[in-house]
Amino acid sequence: MVDDELVKTIKEIQRKIDYEEEQTYSKVVIREYRNPGNFGVLEHPDAVGMIKGPCGDSMKITLKVENGIIKDARFWTDGCGATLACGNKLTKMIKSKTPTDAAKISQQDLMTSLEGLPKKHIHCATLSVITLLETINDYRKRNKKKE
Repeated sequence: MVDDELVKTIKEIQRKIDYEEEQTYSKVVIREYRNPGNFGVLEHPDAVGMIKGPCGDSMKITLKVENGIIKDARFWTDGCGATLACGNKLTKMIKSKTPTDAAKISQQDLMTSLEGLPKKHIHCATLSVITLLETINDYRKRNKKKE
């Protein structure tokens, strides 16, 4: 009996959490942070960038580049769900691009692909894009050339 009540309570709490998320975030943001397929760090990356944002969240992006094309990208963060969504979506967006083209992705481009972010989480998109730029700068330094 106690177990049934506990399960019922947990399910009710989860329904409330799901409802609040759906009122706050787009379906794309929810999908990206619930299923962050690019979360992690690549072994032996061709580029690494890490930034700590003013909100206290950190993000790291690692890249594998072959023949001038980003073949794989991973991100790591200690941030909130919105930061997870931004990192995951951005790493999806840059695959198959040159580092130069990836560097052209703006905060607004990322937010548009996420179908928006609440104002209090816009800094998550900024952190992601700045971390990507830091990573691309690392790639350029390692390759001692500008594209």
